[in-house]
Amino acid sequence: MTIVVTGANGQLGRLVVEHLLKRVDKSEVAVSVREPAKARDLGVDVRHGDFDRPETLDAAFAGADKLLLVSTGDASDHRVTQHRNAIDAAKRAGVRHLVYTSLTKADTSGMLLARTHAPTEELVKASGLTYTILRNNWYLENNLGTIAAALATGTVASSAGDGRTAPVTRSEYAEAAAAVLAGDGHENAIYELGAPVSYSGADWAAALTEATGREITFTAITDEQAVEQFTAAGLPAPVIEVLVDSNRAIAGGDLDLPSPELTKLIGREPVTLREWIATQVA
Repeated sequence: MTIVVTGANGQLGRLVVEHLLKRVDKSEVAVSVREPAKARDLGVDVRHGDFDRPETLDAAFAGADKLLLVSTGDASDHRVTQHRNAIDAAKRAGVRHLVYTSLTKADTSGMLLARTHAPTEELVKASGLTYTILRNNWYLENNLGTIAAALATGTVASSAGDGRTAPVTRSEYAEAAAAVLAGDGHENAIYELGAPVSYSGADWAAALTEATGREITFTAITDEQAVEQFTAAGLPAPVIEVLVDSNRAIAGGDLDLPSPELTKLIGREPVTLREWIATQVA
């Protein structure tokens, strides 16, 4: 069996490869990346594949039994074109099983981030390929900036209000993907992945209070105040737009979806919010 992982120079893709190598022999793993030199340290077959240059993908996907399509970093509508190029190349290569990393409630969510995942999911389903769609919830690491700000100011300030997410670590999402790629029985399945419980901003504040011994409060702020906060932190306007939109969607319940499916895939409970925060402030 040959498993090809795309985007293996990225944070998620690299972790998927590391977890795969705990489950299968390295001879069964290949990666498709735009910059092969940056992936040599992974110790697997490195292939050049660029979603913006579809002609490179035939060789990159050649012989793949399973292919992990890690969604690209382009949050614009061009991402769908990139994904279509990859799906078409997977069909040409005779890939037996396509796995795609998507977003919680991608087919109904109003988040900007879902705008490209929903049409990609439709392309995957229409491709005729056996597929598994991994809908990842929030990443705990997304809130590293929130933690830093809370430690500096004494408050978790968020425009998500009392909205809740079900986050786990990037590594745990990667481990779930590796379990699907190395295992059987996931044909034409859609998995909503994340923590088995959901957390609010107030829960983050309580966990920080417990971990630090300091009183950390939660403060709800407006979208406008969030823009000011992110701008002061030096974030670029496109990123700010996505973050504020995501918080608005979280406030509306788009990521409030606790699920047992990741636990089943990795064979254990994921790290809790309190456990993870304790490692970040130690």
